[in-house]
Amino acid sequence: MAFASFDSQRAAAPMNEINMVPLIDVMLVLLVIFIVTAPLLTHAVKLDLPQVTSQPNELKPQKIDFAIDGQGQRFWNGEPVSRTDAAQRFAAAGRLQPVPEVHLRADQAVAYRAVAETLADASKAGVHKIGFVSEPEPR
Repeated sequence: MAFASFDSQRAAAPMNEINMVPLIDVMLVLLVIFIVTAPLLTHAVKLDLPQVTSQPNELKPQKIDFAIDGQGQRFWNGEPVSRTDAAQRFAAAGRLQPVPEVHLRADQAVAYRAVAETLADASKAGVHKIGFVSEPEPR
């Protein structure tokens, strides 16, 4: 450790060692603070909570399987429908709580117009949860 000296020759030279005493003091103060505050962080309030015997009410939204084949024919859960009929069914589904999910399957040969019209009809009716169903490529 470097301490001041009364030697006049050494007093003019700069100290070439770091004074560690202040650093150790700060470290010890922080250690004491952490030791004092650590038990306070784990303090919990004891509560006697009521006991109930009920089943959780899990409302799973309905699922609508909507398909469009290569010729543009629309199918609602396997049943052929026209575009106006599908729009009416989307409007009825949009009023349900919770709003059902739509699983859209479209043939790769179908024109995008039919898919876009279906998405627009569902969006106008308030059905916003739409998932596109596809098949994975073979490895």
